[in-house]
Amino acid sequence: MIQHTVLAVTDTLPDAYQRVRSWTGQICASLETEDYVVQPAADISPPKWHLGHTTWFWETFVLVPHQPQYRIFHDDFSFVFNSYYESVGRRVLRTQRGNLSRPTVAEVYRYRAYVDEAMTRFLSTQELTPELRNLIELGLNHEQQHQELLITDIKYMLGHNPLFPEIEMPVNEHRMDQPTLPVKLPEGVYTIGHQTESGGFCFDNELGAHKVYLNGATLSGQLVTNADYLEFIDAGGYQQFQHWLSDGWAWVKANQIEAPLYWHRLDGQWHAYTFAGLQPVDPDLPVCHVSYYEADAYARWRGLRLPTEAEWEAAAVDAGGHHLAWGLRWEWTGSAYLPYPGFTTAEGAVGEYNGKFMSGQMVLRGASVATPEGHSRPTYRNFFQPDKRWQYTGIRLAVS
Repeated sequence: MIQHTVLAVTDTLPDAYQRVRSWTGQICASLETEDYVVQPAADISPPKWHLGHTTWFWETFVLVPHQPQYRIFHDDFSFVFNSYYESVGRRVLRTQRGNLSRPTVAEVYRYRAYVDEAMTRFLSTQELTPELRNLIELGLNHEQQHQELLITDIKYMLGHNPLFPEIEMPVNEHRMDQPTLPVKLPEGVYTIGHQTESGGFCFDNELGAHKVYLNGATLSGQLVTNADYLEFIDAGGYQQFQHWLSDGWAWVKANQIEAPLYWHRLDGQWHAYTFAGLQPVDPDLPVCHVSYYEADAYARWRGLRLPTEAEWEAAAVDAGGHHLAWGLRWEWTGSAYLPYPGFTTAEGAVGEYNGKFMSGQMVLRGASVATPEGHSRPTYRNFFQPDKRWQYTGIRLAVS
């Protein structure tokens, strides 16, 4: 699966803006007012905050500096909806976003409409420099990242509601992996990273295309399924320390982990929370919502390993005409999230986007069922701390 940039060849910027912003609204279409403010964990942001933050991005980085006559919607919203941009000023702590009963949901939607009107007018009338056009494309991709976070945050919120409520969500959680042959990577030198001459959008952490030498490796053509992972559980995988990294074993014991996130054993059978409510675990689906620790432990138990991010990209881009099929789960790799050769951060707030997170995180590759169409590509580098699992994360195995 190779997805193209969010900005299609036939798109105008106003069209692309409206399409992306509309999708954010569709994700929230089935929420009740009470759903918009819940924050059950520090990593989870309330839907209302996502709606405000993505709107604040357009106001702060496009309208205020580039539209002199623009008047900000509310003086306090930069404090409320700034995420981690130190250069933009003070902000509400991430752990306190669930305490924001005000501004109200209605006011946030008014804010959204106000900025959308201004942005549509701006994009339709302003002569855009290449730099400004790049900033707007970054904004579109930023919003798409938050669309996936919106979906997964809503699932976490409802999946920890004792009623396990059903909800309409534009996500097909039951898409099956298509059987394919393993992908064999011959020993050799490969180019990794976004190659600027190929065109298209990329984030700064994909830049710095460089050569890597890879030993021969084979990557599984399929993701690990629930049935596969159940074998690990039934064999006592969560009780046997020898399969686990030291930090992973400490995490398992401290949090009493015994299965992927959202799994519950009821009357002797495993069930999982989905947007259709609590359902029996489907053995044929790719396993989902596992941490890096769990992915690594499973691979060790199988006597295999996780692919490196360079191996994954080489297999997705050029493996002798036979490519990986990907897009159902973000796939954990065995690679730490580090800069490519020559990586530099941009000046100003945009430079805070990726570089300052290059510590203590692991790389995931691909895309998931929650990833917006056109948002990912083979060079895309997603990253999370090794204990995180509320995203649609899965496992692909490799062998040298």
